[in-house]
Amino acid sequence: MFSVRIRKGVIAALPSIGPRSRMLVPPLILACQGTPSAGTAPASWHPIVIAQTKTQPHWNSANLSKKDIKTMKVVILAGGVGSRLSEETTLRPKPLVEIGGNPMIWHIMNIYAHHGMTDFIVCAGYKGYMLKEYFANFVLHNSDFTADFSDNSLQFHSRTAPRWRVTVIDTGQGSMTGGRLRNIRHHLDADESFCMTYGDGVGDIDLTAELAFHRSHGLKATMCAVHPPARFGAIITDGIHVTAFSEKMSGEGPRINGGFFILEPSVIDLIEGDDTIWEAGPLEQLASEGQLAAYEHNGFWQPMDTLRERHQLEELWRSGAAPWKVWR
Repeated sequence: MFSVRIRKGVIAALPSIGPRSRMLVPPLILACQGTPSAGTAPASWHPIVIAQTKTQPHWNSANLSKKDIKTMKVVILAGGVGSRLSEETTLRPKPLVEIGGNPMIWHIMNIYAHHGMTDFIVCAGYKGYMLKEYFANFVLHNSDFTADFSDNSLQFHSRTAPRWRVTVIDTGQGSMTGGRLRNIRHHLDADESFCMTYGDGVGDIDLTAELAFHRSHGLKATMCAVHPPARFGAIITDGIHVTAFSEKMSGEGPRINGGFFILEPSVIDLIEGDDTIWEAGPLEQLASEGQLAAYEHNGFWQPMDTLRERHQLEELWRSGAAPWKVWR
């Protein structure tokens, strides 16, 4: 286990959680717990826990040009096995598990596209051929067309497919999260920031504001720090007596790594090889060097780690009030 603190939004390493964690300006405390095995789902949603701090200001995005946003590449980690959702992932990679009739990765891409970011790099691995088939047929499945067998031509008519650019790269069956990022480095611009997130979590994150925040501090990395979804209710006690019950409380307590990173290309230098776990070595080093900032998101955020969570997301979508559906 390692721990770090965040002071004024910047994450800095601590050797342990203890008296030294009681720092000035309400600190954020992070702890990394557990190490995923090769080929399993990345320890994406539980490795970093952050104690509560003051609410960050809303970052002014007025100075961001449309070109600045549109040229941002978005890396999606989509190669893990997803063993905790084995009811679905024995048949397909987790990013292709459907919510409301569309794969999880489609929802994630729409969140980014809503903010003008439409150039995607998908890091495939486990059952990666299915991701390749999905995107290879994406326009076909979202268009009317005429197929002329006499000359093997295909003429598209009306289309509903969004105008995205999608690169799918096989980053290895057993690669860890850091290794997958390292393996797509040659598809990134050497001098431009890029986004990165996991292929199994959604939220109503203001990505434009997060980019403005990233530009404002000038550090190498920004992590979206979120409150974990409330799972249990609480009891109120007086001595040995239970005096009351309360409903599930969300938006309180510690924060965790919610993905939706904004990174500078130089962070990839910290990744040694395919077996490097992004959430351990590289993030820890960035924290120790004072190069990791936390963008605090107080709205909706939900991973899809289990069948129960998949059902929750499906119910929200069917209700017509899915909070992450920021696009129209």
